[in-house]
Amino acid sequence: MIDQLKLLRGQIDALDASIVKLLKERVEVSRKIGATKKKLKVDVCDPVREDEVLSNVEKLGSKLDMKKEDLREAYKKILSMSRAVQGRQDRVAFLGPSGTFCEQASRYHFKNSSISFAEHPTIADVFRAVGVGEVDYGVVPVENSTEGSVNVALDMLFNSDLKVCGEIEQRIRHNLIAKPGTKWDSIRTVVSHPQALAQCRKFLEENIPDAKLNQVSSTSAAIRMAKRLRNTAAIGTELAAEINGMEIIARGIEDNPRNFTRFFVIGRHDAAPSGNDKTSIVFSVRHVPGALFNAIQRFSERGLNLTKIESRPTRDVPWEYVFYCDFEGHRNEERCLTALKELEAKCQFVKVLGSYPRAR
Repeated sequence: MIDQLKLLRGQIDALDASIVKLLKERVEVSRKIGATKKKLKVDVCDPVREDEVLSNVEKLGSKLDMKKEDLREAYKKILSMSRAVQGRQDRVAFLGPSGTFCEQASRYHFKNSSISFAEHPTIADVFRAVGVGEVDYGVVPVENSTEGSVNVALDMLFNSDLKVCGEIEQRIRHNLIAKPGTKWDSIRTVVSHPQALAQCRKFLEENIPDAKLNQVSSTSAAIRMAKRLRNTAAIGTELAAEINGMEIIARGIEDNPRNFTRFFVIGRHDAAPSGNDKTSIVFSVRHVPGALFNAIQRFSERGLNLTKIESRPTRDVPWEYVFYCDFEGHRNEERCLTALKELEAKCQFVKVLGSYPRAR
């Protein structure tokens, strides 16, 4: 039995030597890819490509009866090694403060990469940081399924040269959070952002009706306050609870489980076609009957599905508007190119905000 164990260990050592050699070869190819990206002025970080690699590995593993979760975790480290030789660590700016849904969305989208994250106080600050090269990407909210669009973000896209290169859809899942060991009957005060309190009103009335509700500037600030005060709970994200060492007493306490926020990832370039893309544009039409119909008909004639259209004031001329539009497809696809060319002929102004993979 001892001889058999030695034999098997010898096989493991030989396999490890082969694996290390292959890893070395992979790193060298990655280094060449990094040099090519630098010449092409392409960003090092490519979450879409990383997801593609992980999906391919999972498919290969499934044919060999290997657990896809184990392969995914192992390959995350390999991808991190490959990115390290391609260049510096990429940086992502998100709308702060830390621990809010925007950071949670950012970390979800870039979950396969070794990224550094930086909070910024306003949407304008996120755009500025990306524009001047302080960071490589920014993540900002653009739309909520119940509250509508975030107009500041739309206006910034209109006036900026930056591109939309990614999309994230996140369910707004609120949690009741307090210091570890807190009992339900000891909660006298609940603090949070006014919107979060309003979105959890039914839960609060049914479970802690006598608790006083206090409004603060953000869900993250509420959790930090609850950490300092006695008999106080907060409403916030799972990430904020983890950051502050707090305990989640109740999960998913929001009244509407179909409340989602859509975030855009912005960068200096948009994304290459992935096969499952959307394109965002903004355009204006002449102030004459049928102008808008004639414009959007270009998409219908090319079999392109509009997923959103919304008007915003031009701010230059009273009662005139620009239209923000999302449609399925990548701007480099032939039918999209044709539709956009035809749209330009019908409009006063057309700007492509970016093409990007649809939210996963």
